[in-house]
Amino acid sequence: MSQHQRPSENDMMTAVCIDTPGGPESMLLRNVPRPQPEHGEVLIRVHATALNRADTLQRKGLYPAPPGESEVLGLEAAGTVASVGPGVRQSWGLGDRVMTLLSGGGYAEYVAVPEELLMSIPTHLTVYQAAAIPEAWLTAFQLLHFVAQVKEGEIVLVHAGASGVGTAAVQLVRLAGAIPIVTAGSSEKLQMAETLGAAAGFNYKHEDFAEKVSEFTAGRGANVILDCIGGSNWERNVACLATDGRWVLYGCMGGKTVTGDILGKLLSKRGQLLCSLLRSRSLQYKADLVRAFSERALPHFSDPTSSPCRLRPVIDSMFSLDQI
Repeated sequence: MSQHQRPSENDMMTAVCIDTPGGPESMLLRNVPRPQPEHGEVLIRVHATALNRADTLQRKGLYPAPPGESEVLGLEAAGTVASVGPGVRQSWGLGDRVMTLLSGGGYAEYVAVPEELLMSIPTHLTVYQAAAIPEAWLTAFQLLHFVAQVKEGEIVLVHAGASGVGTAAVQLVRLAGAIPIVTAGSSEKLQMAETLGAAAGFNYKHEDFAEKVSEFTAGRGANVILDCIGGSNWERNVACLATDGRWVLYGCMGGKTVTGDILGKLLSKRGQLLCSLLRSRSLQYKADLVRAFSERALPHFSDPTSSPCRLRPVIDSMFSLDQI
């Protein structure tokens, strides 16, 4: 399109934009050019997206999009195939129901996606349920299998057990034949996590979770800790980590600063501190993750009569785009 031509209405779409970082009131709807699928990409008509903590951080100006990625919020989407770009190898058809992991751009009517990141929506899920899967579930799957390499029978402590990643992790730990235990800040959240499969839950506001983990494991500790809290939890994390355990850090909601003998105490446990993010990973890494998840987990989002260990996404609230 030359600089003298204006895009037609068919070349435009509605997207959520942010002019000035801030609170939810800083988000506004605007007509912007519709993306065109490049080589190896598929254009998705977005029916639903989801809200992740990373979106709120980006909205506040604290978590910018990676270089070259869309400035539009939204790290996942579900919808239908609208068009297919050149060089696409798989036989995606127009109207196919798909869900996808994104580095940004989900808060819009259309998004162009590398075909390696697409997953077919399981038959028994709605497009709204599907939108709650890619970011949270792929994060949890990555932490458990790519990073911690969880083994059958291990004890896995999941902090924020009623969060998006937490509720996914609890179910994926069960699927792996390991034992999930959680922390959360209310009895309602603990009950939700236990309904999803947590063997035990501890209210970090009212009890020392390190002591409770030690009691639950008869003093052996947790083999794996999935931690999005960080600084404020480090002493209790190390205290309840099993010998040769893996402490996986993927967020710092409780602070980034640590003071004290963390290295000495971690060394005495022969513990591993493993740190991981997903958004900044390479396309190849994400493609490998999507492939592994599609093979090992996705079939279990199915008809409950056909899967002995059914997985289910958790939806708290639903909003229309104009309620952004």
